[in-house]
Formats: sequence, structure tokens, C-alpha cells
Amino acid sequence: MADRHDSDRPEPRSETRPEPRPEPRPLDAIDRDILQILHTDGRASIRSVAERVHVSRANAYARINRLIDDGVIRGFGARINHERAGQGASAYITLKIVQNTWRTVREHLRALPGASHIALVSGDFDVLLLVHTPDNRALRELVLTRLQSIPEVLSTRTLLVFEEDDMEPES
Repeated sequence: MADRHDSDRPEPRSETRPEPRPEPRPLDAIDRDILQILHTDGRASIRSVAERVHVSRANAYARINRLIDDGVIRGFGARINHERAGQGASAYITLKIVQNTWRTVREHLRALPGASHIALVSGDFDVLLLVHTPDNRALRELVLTRLQSIPEVLSTRTLLVFEEDDMEPES
């Protein structure tokens, strides 16, 4: 894309879009410790979090809820071994898209089976997409049929992942 992405312009308000969240409040050392604990173990109990950061359970509970309300914590989930889960083929796919179509393309990409990460980037391409599929045949189908049929996608390049290592902390 050229110098400007459509994300530079404010979106018009609509009935279907939620109101933007207020700016998050500054984080203190206890908040950062809570985030580190939950990043390492999203299943940690409120009691164990409270004990580890030396606050009451009520304080820990209130802080975690504030971090969720402020959008700092976006959710809780499991780290998945995609190969063991039947998704043996992974690839990073770069896309060049029509200028000012990021939001439209993003919605198409979110609907793709196996899409796990989507990023608008700068450089030689516009979008970086990480996908996990059962096998190379499904990957081929996803790229040649699904991605390349999106009208706003000008070109794609597929980078097959031979091996990956999850950099997330182990619990």
C-alpha cells in the first residue's frame, strides 16, 4: 500500500459497532505482575494470583476485572499444538491488497478456516496471515480458491512453515 492505510481515518459510527473503550488506566507494578502470572498460566486462580502479588483476593479480582474492562486483557485461551490437533500444515501468507480495503479484507480473512493471526504491516506487502490447515492440499485450496477469490487481494505469497516453536512461557 502507499503511504496511507484506511485505518488512518476514523470509522463512522454505526449501530452495529460498539463504542470505543476509554483509554486504559496506567499500570502499576502489581498490575504488571498480574499480567505476567496470567500470561504464563491463564488458569491461575484469583487466590493464587492474590497470594503471589501480595494483595487481597478482592483487590486481585477488582484489578483483573479492570484490566479486562480496559481491554488490556483481551481474553483467556489455550496454547495449542496444531500438529497434534490435526492441523499439520502451517504457513505465513503475505498479501498485497487494494489500497484502503484493509477492513474489508480483514473480515474475509477472519472467516477463513485455520486463520490464527492477521496483521496489517508496512513494507513490500500489506497483510501477514498465519494459517494452520490439516495438510498441504487444504492449504492449497485455502490459498488458490479462498484467498485469491477475494476481490481486494492483488497477490499472495505463501511461506510454508517447516517447524515452529511457541515462544509463550510454559506453565
